[in-house]
Amino acid sequence: MTVTLHIGDLPDDLDLGSEVAVDTETMGLNPHRDRLCLVQLSSGDGNAHVVKLGQAIAAPNLAALLSNPRVLKIFHFARFDVAVVHKYLGVTVSPVYCTKIASKLVRTFTDRHGLKELVKELASVDLSKQMQSSDWGSDELSEAQLAYAASDVLYLHQLKRRLDQVLQREGRAELAQACFDFLPTRALLDLGGWEEPDIFSH
Repeated sequence: MTVTLHIGDLPDDLDLGSEVAVDTETMGLNPHRDRLCLVQLSSGDGNAHVVKLGQAIAAPNLAALLSNPRVLKIFHFARFDVAVVHKYLGVTVSPVYCTKIASKLVRTFTDRHGLKELVKELASVDLSKQMQSSDWGSDELSEAQLAYAASDVLYLHQLKRRLDQVLQREGRAELAQACFDFLPTRALLDLGGWEEPDIFSH
């Protein structure tokens, strides 16, 4: 595995293909308060690119990739990442695939849909979450932080392939796609103050 760190933006000539795994690291879980610090990407080749963003965010190449309608962005819990990218990069991330939603639609035999559980079951890899709570806004990131950040995108293509097979088998692929298509709107609802209570609840 190679982890390439980019400061401020992706290089002009980087081509990650038509399906890109994406994750973010922020200062916390409130997109109104906690700024976007890192965006991790992988083309599914076992390598990762990590973009470190500063206080003033201007990353035109990264923004163009995330909003490119010809590139599918694969996330785990896309709802948060799509919202925070919209908040800090000002773009709508689309099209989107979310492995957490796919898991909830087909792995109805369990309530364990976290990335660690999915990767262990579907890819036979035990991910370390030791650096999950970490200062991602630090001027210098440790090798352990970079390895952790990269691990969150390295297996998403593999998870998608396995989950797609079960979605097809169970007749829920179209339902999943409708959920994925709605995610950018769901993110805007969150940013607009309708994260809780859910407007679809009673």
